[in-house]
Amino acid sequence: MKKLFASLGLMFALLSPNLVLAEDAAPAPEAAAVESAAPAMAAPAEAAAPAAVAPAPAPAAEVPKLDSGATAWMLTSTALVLLMTIPGLALFYGGMVRKKNVLGTMMQSFAITAMITVLWMVAGYSIAFDTTGMAKGVTNLYSFFRSLSKAFLAGMGKDSLTGVIPESVFMTFQMTFAIITPALITGAFADRMKFSAMMWFTGLWSLLVYAPIAHMVWSGDGGFMWDMGVLDFAGGTVVHINAGVAGLVAALVLGPRLGYGKEPMAPHTLTLTVIGAAMLWVGWFGFNAGSAVAADGRAGMAMAVTQIATGAAALGWMFAEWMSKGKPSVLGIASGAVAGLVAITPASGFVGPTGGLVIGLVAGAVCFWSATSLKRMLKYDDSLDAFGVHGIGGIVGAILTGYFAVESIGGTAGSMAQVVTQIEGVLITIAYTAIGTYIILKVLDLVMGLRVTEEQEREGLDIALHGERVE
Repeated sequence: MKKLFASLGLMFALLSPNLVLAEDAAPAPEAAAVESAAPAMAAPAEAAAPAAVAPAPAPAAEVPKLDSGATAWMLTSTALVLLMTIPGLALFYGGMVRKKNVLGTMMQSFAITAMITVLWMVAGYSIAFDTTGMAKGVTNLYSFFRSLSKAFLAGMGKDSLTGVIPESVFMTFQMTFAIITPALITGAFADRMKFSAMMWFTGLWSLLVYAPIAHMVWSGDGGFMWDMGVLDFAGGTVVHINAGVAGLVAALVLGPRLGYGKEPMAPHTLTLTVIGAAMLWVGWFGFNAGSAVAADGRAGMAMAVTQIATGAAALGWMFAEWMSKGKPSVLGIASGAVAGLVAITPASGFVGPTGGLVIGLVAGAVCFWSATSLKRMLKYDDSLDAFGVHGIGGIVGAILTGYFAVESIGGTAGSMAQVVTQIEGVLITIAYTAIGTYIILKVLDLVMGLRVTEEQEREGLDIALHGERVE
């Protein structure tokens, strides 16, 4: 719990406009995972021979070399993950809203892709992946949030490497994660948020919530949750719990749609939704297998368990719905597949096929319950089940990763101690995201208002906000 309170205190510091970052008096070396290191000579060993014989020099540290195979795979993975947002998520969400809001919903995904691309280049990448001043086991301000020393991609050249791939490729790969995360949130407040407010919220949230969580989990030695030992291979906490919890907070702050629970709000066209879900499924191989940042056996296993878990979750949701409602629906099996993709994300580089199968089956059934029964019980309007699928699915996957992790695959063996660590990581993410999201939304509501007028909501966002409609 001390770690939870520490993260909350830092969150309030990060949101302060008077925050000034200063380098430590004796900064630690930058992590090799992000910065290209110059070859260093080891100090010569003490002479074991007589003084007349000069000691042999220690071998130089191996200079990182570009791996063309890994680079080719990461270029492909980056394109696959971008495909998940445009057109994948745009189609998936666009098909689930009413006809009068289809274009507005798809516009959100497209506009977010454009804006986060620029913000990531300007500041987001620096906040998330600059490792100056960090050291393993040392908790300081830089464990939570980095400076802007890499703003505008300062220092990144054609030959800069992250591991064995160009840093430019790694940066763009991580950019696609930063893009899809806020795009997922839009499903929770579909049909009722101003486009201008959505753009401001997305930009602020990306820099003040997403980037710090990514830094804590993925920046390497010295990162707060990295040093805790939280396992998140491809974004269970960073992407899905983060987006799901933010979506739930946004849905509660904005309130339900007009007529929610009283008027029919059936999807406009499930054809778009199924096509979008299929694109998400295919693109997710870049998301999970690409997170190995290599073309190797771990990437291959991540791909295999992703496919297994997704199939299992689609069946788990389908059979749960079939038993409870008498018929399996197209929307249900598509949602179940996405739930499986979400749940296997944190586990994909740590578990084997059996673990993937169990995680998928559990996620399918639990996410079906959360998107139907839990939502009705708590009476919140999570329009397209961003929290029910991504929030709950991410939590399920993160916790089960701690139990099913295989040491020979990811270097960590599953245990109850690791499950506890995973739960701590989940709680820290929920707390930081919920409070940060709430503050951003309330400030924007005071400054410009969040919600469209009742007249605009009834008319539809396509005409009211964009002057266009689907005929």
